[in-house]
Amino acid sequence: MSNEQKCIGCGAILQSDDPNLPGYVPKSSLNKEDVICKRCFRLKHYNEIQDVDLTSDDFLTMLNALSTREGIIVNVVDVFDFQGSWINGLKRIVGNKKIILAANKMDLLPKLINKRRVQLWIEKLAKELGMKPDAVVLISAEKNHGIDELLETIASLREGKDVYVVGTTNVGKSTLINKLIESSIGEKNVITTSHFPGTTLDLIDIPLGDGTFMYDTPGIIQSHQMTHYVTDKELKVIMPKSEIKPKNYQLNEGQTLFLGGLVRVDYVQGGRRSLNCFVSNLLNIHRTKTENAQSLWERQVGDLLTPPGDQQFDFNNIKKTILSTKNVKQDIIISGLGFITVDAGAVLEVYAPSEVNVYLRPSIL
Repeated sequence: MSNEQKCIGCGAILQSDDPNLPGYVPKSSLNKEDVICKRCFRLKHYNEIQDVDLTSDDFLTMLNALSTREGIIVNVVDVFDFQGSWINGLKRIVGNKKIILAANKMDLLPKLINKRRVQLWIEKLAKELGMKPDAVVLISAEKNHGIDELLETIASLREGKDVYVVGTTNVGKSTLINKLIESSIGEKNVITTSHFPGTTLDLIDIPLGDGTFMYDTPGIIQSHQMTHYVTDKELKVIMPKSEIKPKNYQLNEGQTLFLGGLVRVDYVQGGRRSLNCFVSNLLNIHRTKTENAQSLWERQVGDLLTPPGDQQFDFNNIKKTILSTKNVKQDIIISGLGFITVDAGAVLEVYAPSEVNVYLRPSIL
């Protein structure tokens, strides 16, 4: 295919290999004249914004192109996988622009959770990661919760300047943008696209009615999340869609939990205790003795232990992470999959695909 063949809507080079990358069109459309990609088609005909994965380098190039422009940043993060959806160096790149953290997917956390505490917890983690946001707003784009508060916060901070919405893939940024359009403008066909120097993809802009715009930027790929190592079908299993029902397991030393066939958690030391699992309600969890765990994993992956499905699971690409909760309750994070809450004084070994981040954080509960 010629590199000259580009989408007439956004300028992305057309390709028919990967629906998640810019410029995707079905093979049957490739040789037609004036072709627009799937993303632009959905934008034009359904006013629907579809996220497009961008590599870190592409994304940082695009952000650098925005760094000299006036405006404020709305950074959408996933409250369920906060650090996994964090964009490293964002504050440094955007300079002195004001930043609103929109913490999405609140609907996945148990309803009884204290929202003020979650807000303080996010502010604390953001500070540890080098950012002091100008505001934190808890939202659920899917359930339309907190959208009015976010719009009010944007209005109070933007001072007549443009708004740039940024976030990683799978944080629900496109759903949020659609809800913001619906709430703030209440009409269809208002979206246009703008080309910025140095960007590989045009930004989608939504007029705010006073000569300024809200810009939707493509989602950045976080290669350390489990979501990038499963098939589309498996993604539907591991990505929670409704309030998570925590699964509590009482474990003795020398017992193991499998999260599907993707992750193995060995409980090594700390006496009998509970492990509280916050993962998709559709994900199968299996308990066994640690001495049998490896042989069970190898025999039953894709069968008793799913996902993954029947494709080959690479046991040569597994990383062991040793974790100790020492003197405080903590969450074991498996980035892009979920977390396990463990009280103080436990030692665990977690086996997961090498690229996926596994670490401890202060418990959200």
